[in-house]
Amino acid sequence: MTGGPSTLRESRLAREVGVRTGAATAVSRLPDPDSGESLERSIAAARDALIGLQSAQGFWLFELEADCTIPAEYIMMMHFLDEIDVGLQEKICVYLRRHQAIHGGWPLYLGGELDLSCTVKVYYALKLAGDDVAAPHMVRARQAILARGGAARANVFTRIALALFGQVPWRAVPYIPVEIMLLPKWFAFHLDKVSYWSRTVMVPLFVLCTKKPLARNPYGIDIQELFTTPPWEERHYFARRGFTNRFFMALDRMGRTIDPLIPRAMRRRAMNAAHDWVLERLNGEGGLGAIFPAMVNALEVLVLMGVPPEDPRRVAAKRAIDKLLVVTPGEAYCQPCVSPVWDSALAALAMQEAGDAQAHAAAERALDWLVPEQLLDNPQDWQVQKPKVRGGGWAFQFTNSYYPDLDDTAVVAWSMHQSRDPQKYALNITRALDWLVGLQSRNGGFAAFDADNTHYILNEIPFADHGALLDPPTSDVTARVVTALAKVGRPQDAVPMKRALAYLRAEQEPDGAWFGRWGTNYIYGTWSVLIAFEEAGVAQDDPAVRRAVNWLESKQNPDGGWGEPQDSYHDRHQAGGPAASAPFQSAWALLALLAAGELESPAVRHAVRYLQRAQQKSGLWTDPRFTAPGFPRVFYLKYHGYCAYFPLWALAAYRNRASASRLK
Repeated sequence: MTGGPSTLRESRLAREVGVRTGAATAVSRLPDPDSGESLERSIAAARDALIGLQSAQGFWLFELEADCTIPAEYIMMMHFLDEIDVGLQEKICVYLRRHQAIHGGWPLYLGGELDLSCTVKVYYALKLAGDDVAAPHMVRARQAILARGGAARANVFTRIALALFGQVPWRAVPYIPVEIMLLPKWFAFHLDKVSYWSRTVMVPLFVLCTKKPLARNPYGIDIQELFTTPPWEERHYFARRGFTNRFFMALDRMGRTIDPLIPRAMRRRAMNAAHDWVLERLNGEGGLGAIFPAMVNALEVLVLMGVPPEDPRRVAAKRAIDKLLVVTPGEAYCQPCVSPVWDSALAALAMQEAGDAQAHAAAERALDWLVPEQLLDNPQDWQVQKPKVRGGGWAFQFTNSYYPDLDDTAVVAWSMHQSRDPQKYALNITRALDWLVGLQSRNGGFAAFDADNTHYILNEIPFADHGALLDPPTSDVTARVVTALAKVGRPQDAVPMKRALAYLRAEQEPDGAWFGRWGTNYIYGTWSVLIAFEEAGVAQDDPAVRRAVNWLESKQNPDGGWGEPQDSYHDRHQAGGPAASAPFQSAWALLALLAAGELESPAVRHAVRYLQRAQQKSGLWTDPRFTAPGFPRVFYLKYHGYCAYFPLWALAAYRNRASASRLK
């Protein structure tokens, strides 16, 4: 069959990506990667362009773009509070309208299927901002929503937002009373059993869903036209997903029944506990959890608490949100968070691979900036599970003092050890590795923020329809920790490394790839693990390495690059492609093959040629596609920096290994 939705989607993606063999404007069109002059020009141009983007303070910071849900929620926040910046609102609307897809709605990533929840929020945001429901773009969106069952089929977070605006009854959302704050640790559900991002989003939601405030909504805008059944008559807001889910649904109904019987003193104590929890973690202008959904919920809780607009806490909470805005003369959008630590550490690694004095100096400026960002002895949530472990991690953002993460910490330690003067960072590296080892999970793997966050039964509660409640160990984070431990090579880390390597071997897919939890997808996971295997001394003829190499080579495109769609998170058959080549994924694959000893392979030479051809006149690379999941199948991200530092890193690594090989 031809001409169906998939064909249309691929056609649109091809037009928007515009990736064609040999079509990019290159710094050098010389086809032979062994031409030292050509390769050096490519590396020098990328190095200079990347250094040009470094801040005066030493860090790198690139935009971090998500789907249209977050800019839509920013508009909804303004109308919830009746604090509307009309000029900013119109710029956000321009961005939202521009991202409407041919299917009439809004996807979670470029070229993706319509996402009902995102589309409902964008429609409501545009209507709040004054868009005429009879306008063609609104008609197409409304028809698409209704064709998929209407707004009642949206996810839990969307229905909570609609309840706060009085668009659905509160029975349309899970029963999450603030008394959850008082549950004992042995109970089936406890805050300590879910991920950091779930905690920071949920605690203020407990307050909102208990107090049930109504948005100010100054223009009285509703979206009743998006329901196939009037919302107060709808009886099927929750899908039944099996016995465990039905059991939790029964508990949900029982909780609603007994809610009026909860003693006032207990509710007051629980409310105070929630308020205290939020206030302790407000994080100044970094914001609660340093992520947009938690920040918005926290600001709304401050309003409910009666904190006046001029109060420094409320001013900082709003400022934290506004610092996520990306505003240009014509449009604006809101980022989910910022990524200076991650960008700086990865850019530093690319600079170290570039290897000249100018590049090393830039890397050291970034590392010097990172030194005081390390989180040592201040209160942090991971300490609940690991109270005897000393702090030593870095967060992802500028300020997120309660929530360092293992991935950032491993990359920073790796880069510090690889610097020209690692002794300068010896204490930072030691504290980082001690912390990383201390957060190893029982199965040998490492998660992003916590250890043993694996209470999988909680994914069945009504609140967890997004499937992203937990933070279990993953191959990519585990591989990054192994890389850092192996780079430094402390004797005391031998046993944790052995356990982690066993975990990685067990996680390899039958076809040879590894799943990529924090980058798209199997190409990212496979790159992560092969780098770790090389550093840990796993032989290049090891069967696991050979299977991975065979898989990567089988996925290479005719133009020499690699491309993997976000659809691979939905459909395992799309692992590794087919998709148009992307510079960032091609760089990962090239680095992986080099780590596996494939320097002389045709696949490597072809990949280098692709990256040289794809390089832009600016010295960097570009691709409009998203690069990573925030949460697979639920939330995706475009790291704008990935096309800046990963291709440079890969080309420089090829040059360095080729030079070393010629000297043998």
